[in-house]
Amino acid sequence: MTRAQATILVVDDDAGHCELVRRHLKRGGINHPIFPVSNGTQALDFVFCRGSFVDRSPDAELLVLLDINMPGIDGIEVLRQIKADPRTKRIPVLMLTSAENPREINRCSEYGCSSYITKSVDATALVAAVQESLP
Repeated sequence: MTRAQATILVVDDDAGHCELVRRHLKRGGINHPIFPVSNGTQALDFVFCRGSFVDRSPDAELLVLLDINMPGIDGIEVLRQIKADPRTKRIPVLMLTSAENPREINRCSEYGCSSYITKSVDATALVAAVQESLP
C-alpha cells in the first residue's frame, strides 16, 4: 500500500473544526482521503470496521487526528483502545486539544500517541505533523 492511499480520520464533535482541519490539510498539499466523524464511538467503529463501517477494508492505511474532549467516549479512551489492540496499535494517532494540559500530554504519551497538537496551532505546524505521521 502506498502513502497516497492512507485515509485521514478526523474525530471531533465540532463539525466546524473538522472542516478547518480538512481545509488546512488540502491547502498544505495533503491530498489523502479525509473522513470526519463526530464522536468516539464512530471513531472506534471506523478503526475496527464495525457498525456502519463494517464494509470498510481493515487493511487500509490510517492516520487518526483525534480530539481529546468529546462527550461520551473521549479521545483518550479511543486512543487507549486503538493502541491496546494488536491489529491497530501501529496506527499513528495525533491528539488534538484546545489547551496544553501536562497531565493530558503525559496520559496520551503513555498510551502511545504520535503527537499532541493544540487546535490553535497554525496550519503549517498541523500539516507538518500530519506529513511526518502518515503511514
